Order: sequence, then C-alpha cells, then structure tokens
Amino acid sequence: MSEALLSIGSNIGDRAANLMEAVRRLGSEQGITVKAVSPFYRTAPVGPVVQDDFINGAVRITTELQPEELMRRCLAIEAQMGRDRANAVRWGPRLIDIDIILFDDISMHTDTLDLPHPRFRERAFVLVPMVDIAPEWVVAGQTLADLSSTMDRAGIERA
Repeated sequence: MSEALLSIGSNIGDRAANLMEAVRRLGSEQGITVKAVSPFYRTAPVGPVVQDDFINGAVRITTELQPEELMRRCLAIEAQMGRDRANAVRWGPRLIDIDIILFDDISMHTDTLDLPHPRFRERAFVLVPMVDIAPEWVVAGQTLADLSSTMDRAGIERA
C-alpha cells in the first residue's frame, strides 16, 4: 500500500459541493481509500486569467495503484464531473481539479506526471490544506509543517 496527498480545487458552481463529490468519487474507486480530508479554504486564483475565487482542499489516501494509474483515475473523475481539459483555458476556471502532489517518497518525471508536484512548495493554497492532514509528512528532509511555517498565507481563508 502506498500513501498519497492530493490537492483538489474548484471555482465554478457550488465549489464546496464539487470538492465533496470529487472526494466521494475518489473513495468509490477500487484501490483507493480516503483517509483524511482537510478543511476547505477560499483562495484567490493564480495566473493571468480573471476568474472567481477557488475553494481548495487536500485529500490523504492510501492506494494499491501506481502513480500513473492514480493520475489516470483522477483525470477520469474530472472528466466524469464535466471538466474538459482539452478545450480549457490554461490556468482558467475549472469545475474540478485533482492533482497528485506527493506519492510516498517517490520522485519521478514523465510526460504525464511530476512527483513531487513541481510547484507545491510555492503555493499556499496547496500546502496549507496538506498541513492540516499530514503535518509530519517529510519531503526532502523537511516536514510539511516546517515548509509551510514561513509561507505567505495572504489571500487564504477558511471556507
């Protein structure tokens, strides 16, 4: 069994309901067990596209799946919920976004997946919820709690 931390986000429609539906679908997948879900946070969007605020959270899972199969399942859930990645504006609004941030202590870089997620250390909207459910998780010799201790949390508030 492996353990992974996922980031979830939405800024279209009932954002919190979208996140809860994504968590429900993750938990109903064969080979995935949801262990913890963080509180949700309202966050400002990142990037050049003007759009509504996001609701973000984190999910801690155990899984029998390999990282790339887990990514395929996450993308399938996004598609089932109505996300059309092929026609979406990069960094634009999304009904649901599910990203694998950490998977055990695996470091890998493929065409479809980078682990750990390359920008998670820079993104409070990812790191803050992960600390709520996995403060002791160690990445490159530092716990998530330590990584987040000096992070600017401006623009992040409990939803």
